[in-house]
Amino acid sequence: MTQRNQVAVIHTAFEETPRTVAFVDVGDRTGSDALEYAYRWTQNIMDSWSLKLENDGNDDVTVVGELPVVDGKTYGLRSTSMGDHMLFGTVKYKVAGFGFEELV
Repeated sequence: MTQRNQVAVIHTAFEETPRTVAFVDVGDRTGSDALEYAYRWTQNIMDSWSLKLENDGNDDVTVVGELPVVDGKTYGLRSTSMGDHMLFGTVKYKVAGFGFEELV
């Protein structure tokens, strides 16, 4: 059995406290390729990544926590945005305007 790499996606840009929203299995990808993969698959481009709908749903993404429910209707999570964080291995990154910045 092969262990695969994961990126933890942490929404921090618009939240009062950071919240881990997903673990993304990035396979053999490394560095910015792994981060870009996690970023892409936590985007609501055509539909909802967190509701696992047809276009933006991906089996490599594990949604963490409960989805918001309003008046009995379940809603998806927002897209990962500039200012959010990603943890890959032991290194944390901030989503920048272009690419990712390592946090120290």
